[in-house]
Amino acid sequence: MQKRPTLNSGISLIALAGLLSACGGGGGDGAPVSQTAGTLRVSMTDAPACGYDAVNVTVSKVRIHQSSNAAENDSGWTDITLSPARKINLLNLTNGVLEELGQAALPAGRYTQLRLVLDTNAGAAGARPANSVVPSTTGTEVALETPSAAQSGIKLTGNFDVASGQLADVVLDFDACKSVVRKGNGAYALKPVVSVIPAVLNGIRGVIDPATLGSGTMVTAQQNGVIIRSTVPNASTGEFYLARMEPGSYDVVLTSDARAAAVIAAVPVASATSTVAVSTSTAPIKLVTAATPPGSISGTVTLTPASATENAYVAARQSFANGPTVTIKYQGAEVATGVYSLANLPTVPPLLGRYDATQPVTLTAQTNTVPGTGRYAVEAGANGYAPQTSASVDISTASRTGVDFSLK
Repeated sequence: MQKRPTLNSGISLIALAGLLSACGGGGGDGAPVSQTAGTLRVSMTDAPACGYDAVNVTVSKVRIHQSSNAAENDSGWTDITLSPARKINLLNLTNGVLEELGQAALPAGRYTQLRLVLDTNAGAAGARPANSVVPSTTGTEVALETPSAAQSGIKLTGNFDVASGQLADVVLDFDACKSVVRKGNGAYALKPVVSVIPAVLNGIRGVIDPATLGSGTMVTAQQNGVIIRSTVPNASTGEFYLARMEPGSYDVVLTSDARAAAVIAAVPVASATSTVAVSTSTAPIKLVTAATPPGSISGTVTLTPASATENAYVAARQSFANGPTVTIKYQGAEVATGVYSLANLPTVPPLLGRYDATQPVTLTAQTNTVPGTGRYAVEAGANGYAPQTSASVDISTASRTGVDFSLK
């Protein structure tokens, strides 16, 4: 696998291209391209998955069209064909790393549809599946069922321009955590959640003291409790990078098993090309070991009417007095049973600090959170259903089971 680290690559959205040639597919045979054409380069990145050691997809082709309504067999498609098809572990694509899928020459203009074509799992008996997951609980590779649309191409929409004589870069941001659905009985299915975003590199970087890293450490950038970007820190250096973000203000949330949650509020991303640091190797963030063991919240989400395709997500949130609301943990429920479990929730006060360009940011324990220390507002939601919230779930003395939801 040829990964392309981009922490220092400085990719621009529309960058000058010296040689314009097609890479496997609709661009032709590599002959010179007229100046009425440009080149599109497509790469893939990922957010970390929840509870998996690997999430593998095998990409065979990327298809591009100017019309968002174009059907599979309509004219006007340009293909980037990967030969042979490439099996990619999405969990290797965090902290701004890209997997370049290829490039193709295109007529200059605006494009609004891409299709990501995956290989099927069909093959010789005993062969490893083309698409698979490795659950952290078992460490065993399991086939990942793909939707029928994967063979004709998973439809992705987004607006991007290809300029005459120039190179346009786009990234397919594959959210592995939301894309892997637990079906029950040890089976897993792929329900792709993929965004088309510019390849320009910006965002939020920082360093966690490696001595304080624990299992399940995750860093997220949130707005009003909604996770916008997430990543995992480098296990050796503690470095992390939340990349390719819209300009705005974000709350950076750091969680780790058996440690207090830490929040840096109001971190500004000034522009589409700026990177802001919340900590450095000389002044790293130190995750604090919790004085009491973590707890869990579990239950069932029922959808009415029932759905064989939609799955619910459950989030445990806390709010700070005169501060942000943040998500501490979230998890998808099983499609068949609706069962969910939010494990390793801290039962100690979270730490809060406000962004300051002068490092380090001071983090202090907050005892005035809502609904309170060791208590969480738990919300369940699914596409097409009204969300429901259990306002104060208390795990300060014991884990809670039977926190059930009925979504309509």
